[in-house]
Amino acid sequence: MDGILLINKEAGMTSHDVVNRLRKILHERRIGHSGTLDPQARGVLLVLIGKACKILPFLADTDKEYIAQLQLGKRTLSDDIWGEVLEEREIRPIEDLSALCAGFQGEIQQKPPLVSSIKVNGRKLYEYARNNESVEVPMRTVHVYEIEVLDARSLTFRVACSSGTYVRSLCRDMAEKSGNLGCMASLTRTKVGRFSLDQCYTLEQVEAGAYQLLEADALLTHIPIVDYEPIKDIYNGKSVHMALPQPQPLVRIQDDGRTIALYAHSHGDVYRCARGIW
Repeated sequence: MDGILLINKEAGMTSHDVVNRLRKILHERRIGHSGTLDPQARGVLLVLIGKACKILPFLADTDKEYIAQLQLGKRTLSDDIWGEVLEEREIRPIEDLSALCAGFQGEIQQKPPLVSSIKVNGRKLYEYARNNESVEVPMRTVHVYEIEVLDARSLTFRVACSSGTYVRSLCRDMAEKSGNLGCMASLTRTKVGRFSLDQCYTLEQVEAGAYQLLEADALLTHIPIVDYEPIKDIYNGKSVHMALPQPQPLVRIQDDGRTIALYAHSHGDVYRCARGIW
C-alpha cells in the first residue's frame, strides 16, 4: 500500500497516535506524517504510506491554514490553555481585533513555545521545560500570509502562514501587544498546502474502508518531469546524462506515468539519484 492519506485528526491524540492507529488498521508499518499537530488540536494531518514515505524530504507544498481562538487573562508554559498557568492578570478588552491581527501580517519574528519539539543544543525544548531548566529560545522568521477575524466576541481568527509558524506563539504575542496576558484556546488546521479539511477522512472512516489514497505525485508537482531512456538505468540508481534546455536542481523521472525516482543536478549535464521511490 503506497500513497498519501489525508486525515482529520481528532483532539486528544498526538500525531504519532494517529500513525500507530493507522499501522494497525492498514497493516502497514511504513507510515509517517508531515507537519505535527498538537495533541489538543484537530484538523488536516498529511500521512504518507509505504513508498510515499520516501518523498518526505522533498515536499514543498506545506504552507498551513488554521482557525484559532485566543484566550486572554493568563500566561501558560505551553502558550495554550492546557499548559501550566504561570501568571494571571485582569483582562483589558481589545477594541479593534482586526487592527491587532493586521499588525502580525507579513514576515515576522517569532519565539516558539517552550513546550515544543524544536531542538536547542541537541535537545528538544520540551525536555528543558520538563526538567525545569532554563534555555535561550531562538527567534524564528515566519510568514503570515493572511489573518482575519472570524468572530471578534470569541476572539476567533483564521490565519494562513508558512510552515513552522506556531499559532500558540501568535496568540501569546497578540495578547501581549494588546496589553494582556494570553494563550491559545483552540486550534483547527483547515489546510495543508492545497489540501483542505473537507478532503480528509476520520480514523473511523479509514477503519470502515471508506477512504481513497492520493498518488505520491500529488505532492511532487513542484518538481519538473523529464523523460529518460533506458529506464533500467534509473531503476539501477545510476548517475545519468541529461541535456536539458536549462539545468534543474531536482527533476523527477517517471515510468508508465508514475514517478519512480528523483534526480539531483550534479555537474554539467550529469544528474545523480537523490531518491528512488519504485
